[in-house]
Order: sequence, then C-alpha cells, then structure tokens
Amino acid sequence: MNMQAMLKQAQKLQKEMLETQEQINSTEFVGKSSIVTVKMNGRKEILDVKIDIEKIEQDDVELLQDMIVVAFNDAIKQVDKETESKMGKYTNGIPGLF
Repeated sequence: MNMQAMLKQAQKLQKEMLETQEQINSTEFVGKSSIVTVKMNGRKEILDVKIDIEKIEQDDVELLQDMIVVAFNDAIKQVDKETESKMGKYTNGIPGLF
C-alpha cells in the first residue's frame, strides 16, 4: 500500500471516529436509583435531575444524597459502556482510550 493510500485510509478512519464520537455525545443517557433520575449526554454533562419527593421522608436527606450519587454513577456507566462499545473498534480493544 502506498503512502497516499495509507493517508487516505487514516483520514477516513479519523472521520468515522469523529462521527461516532459526536453520535455518542448527542445521545441522552438516563441513570436511575429508587428515587432519583438523572439525564446526561455522552459528554457526561447533566441535562436533568428528577427527585420523587413522595418517596422521601422529611429527615431522610442522607438517603437522598446517596440515591443521587447512585443515579449519576449509573448514567456515567452507561456513557462509558456506549463509548467503549462504539469506539472500541478504533482502538483495537485498548480500554480507557476514550
């Protein structure tokens, strides 16, 4: 394969990677715990937080804080899983590159 063909192939691969990353970035992920729902995009930016107030006792702020952490972590795991799933083909299985 000549150098120009290799360069063209690399540019095509780079374009595909950028398109895939943008697709992930624009996807919305929803993380849930028993009383908290968190929506974030693929950039891990929080778009919305909903709290089911009816399930919270007046003095149960610590539980609410824990449930928020669970929901955030759930949404982040979904973003990471999607990114690894879609971008892994470009990294040949090297984890943590994206």
